[in-house]
Amino acid sequence: MIMKILLALLRNHRDQPYLMVIDYLCKENKILRDKHAETGRRLLLNDEQRRALATLGVDVIKHGFKHVIQICTPDTLMRWFRRLKAEKFDSSKVPREPGRPEIPGWVCRQILRMARENRSWGCGRIAGQISNLFFEVDEETVRRLLRKHNLEPAPERDSQGTWMEFLARHLDVMWATDFFTAEVLTAKGLVTYYVCFFIHLETRKVVLGGLTPNPDAVFMQQVARNVTGFELENARFIIHDPDDKYKPFDAMLPDGMEVVELPHQSPNLNAFAERFVRSIKEECLSKFIPVGEKFLRHIIREYLRHYHSERNHQGEDIGNVLLFPDERMKGDPNGRIVQDSRLGGLLKFYYRAAAKSNDPTRREEKRVA
Repeated sequence: MIMKILLALLRNHRDQPYLMVIDYLCKENKILRDKHAETGRRLLLNDEQRRALATLGVDVIKHGFKHVIQICTPDTLMRWFRRLKAEKFDSSKVPREPGRPEIPGWVCRQILRMARENRSWGCGRIAGQISNLFFEVDEETVRRLLRKHNLEPAPERDSQGTWMEFLARHLDVMWATDFFTAEVLTAKGLVTYYVCFFIHLETRKVVLGGLTPNPDAVFMQQVARNVTGFELENARFIIHDPDDKYKPFDAMLPDGMEVVELPHQSPNLNAFAERFVRSIKEECLSKFIPVGEKFLRHIIREYLRHYHSERNHQGEDIGNVLLFPDERMKGDPNGRIVQDSRLGGLLKFYYRAAAKSNDPTRREEKRVA
């Protein structure tokens, strides 16, 4: 009994300073609260202060020391604590856009790419392909995205193929034809000659159909007889402008060969033929004034030989190589470098030759150091 009394006295002696501090703080808080009550002002606390008081005060209330709380009532303090606890598990303050979350930009780009590159694919197939890229998207999302970018559903989209897609599918069986003009000096003065040619879209091979100052029906029928039984034997489609002079030519075409008539004022649709016209005029015809039809034929034939086997073609699908190199152009990798030319040095080209060539068409040889 005496020991318990001694321990109680010792504990009271040890806690006495803390009890005095607590009594002082409680009295000070009460005076501040009464002072605010006299002036009619409320003690305003910010959120951080409320959180601090609620965190510390809840244990004070649980241990039965409600009288210590002076700034607010114990019920107010507990209300602050419950609100603090609820906010810990509440995600309502995270900003969110209304509705479903948007799909990433790269997924949108891939959906549009698949729809444009595969016109027969429906929304379900596109959604399946996207799932192969480790992202799940439903058909309705794909449908809304296509509608937003003015892309039709699969059946309508499949029937709206582009001109380039049509060409890409039929390059090997498609030829294009066109005319270009050349001024020829004759006994009657300058006469405009019309030159008809055909170009294979896949290989860029050019065939001379004929030339005349008067491309009438007889001429076009003869052109059809000349080319359809030989060079254009395997052609499936022939592209040309909507010119009336092609009507006799179209009537002479055999079964299985179809005409693709281009709309008016659309040179880009016949870009392969237009590019050849630019090449032959800039590289060859603009440098001459042909004297007579025979000389014009010679110029065109020489250029076609150069065009096919001695001139590199820089189209993306050609690869800056020769179309149909002959044995001379293949040459010997260790041979000497030879310069040769056509049309009096206008069309130059270079090749390697193991020994001195006896080719009569060669005009000049140069050893390059």
